[in-house]
Amino acid sequence: MTETSAPARKALVLLYSDDAAVREAMRLAIGTEPTADLSVRFVEAGTHHEVLRTVDREDVDLVILDGEAAPAGGLGICRQIKDEVRDAPPVIVAIARSADRWLAAFSGAEGTLEHPLDPMTTGETIAAVLRGHATR
Repeated sequence: MTETSAPARKALVLLYSDDAAVREAMRLAIGTEPTADLSVRFVEAGTHHEVLRTVDREDVDLVILDGEAAPAGGLGICRQIKDEVRDAPPVIVAIARSADRWLAAFSGAEGTLEHPLDPMTTGETIAAVLRGHATR
């Protein structure tokens, strides 16, 4: 009989984009077990207001924001979360241009992903951010 071990950490991940297709692409790139030591479940937000309400009401472990969303982009929402939410969860912003990494850092994001999301780097980035946040 083979013993299977459950992932060591379970995380609630908030996905934000104004575009449902982008949220779906994010969910597919991440998967339910992005790394061997991490399983995730998702909650989604399609508006700026929904992001803030979810972060306020849910015990969110990680927020992934679409930097290309409109009218409220992920970079601005990230800055607002970091400025206004006590013990804010870590945030990753999905950007379209690698040149925007400095904007993500300025907004307070703990990590970035680039559109289109690569499932291999996406899972590792998410796990690294969650591991780093857990050690604080």
